[in-house]
Amino acid sequence: MSQIETSILEMLQPAVKASGYDISSLSLKNSKDGMQLAIVVDRVAPISLEDIVKVSDIVSEILDKEDPIQDAYTLDVSSLGAEKPIALDALPLYAGRYVNLHLSHPYKGENILEGKFVRIEGDNLVLEIRDKSRKKEISFPLSDVDRARLAIEF
Repeated sequence: MSQIETSILEMLQPAVKASGYDISSLSLKNSKDGMQLAIVVDRVAPISLEDIVKVSDIVSEILDKEDPIQDAYTLDVSSLGAEKPIALDALPLYAGRYVNLHLSHPYKGENILEGKFVRIEGDNLVLEIRDKSRKKEISFPLSDVDRARLAIEF
């Protein structure tokens, strides 16, 4: 991260965090259409278009006041999306959500499982999956999960 990007991040992060969001990434790049300040925000709860507008307004107000970027630029605020990655240490915060889990040790021959994350029980993760037309809970070692992301349930 460049010095200007670090400075902008330090300038924006307190107000964005106070509004209930985290800045996941920030980059200032020169593109064919001119300078672009791209900010990606995150939080545990889903992020709507209204949330993006809210963060954009907060960020715009600070940038207009502080004026850290001398050239003309475009502000692009976005979220990590509906299938955002989940840090494994943050997984307990996503109980009740539909997730995609990649396992380092297969569960009944499967390395990828999708289902509703129910809870952590001791050292095990409990996941509600579909088995044909029925739902059932399965349990496996939390330590077997090496990657996790939100998933869209169809």
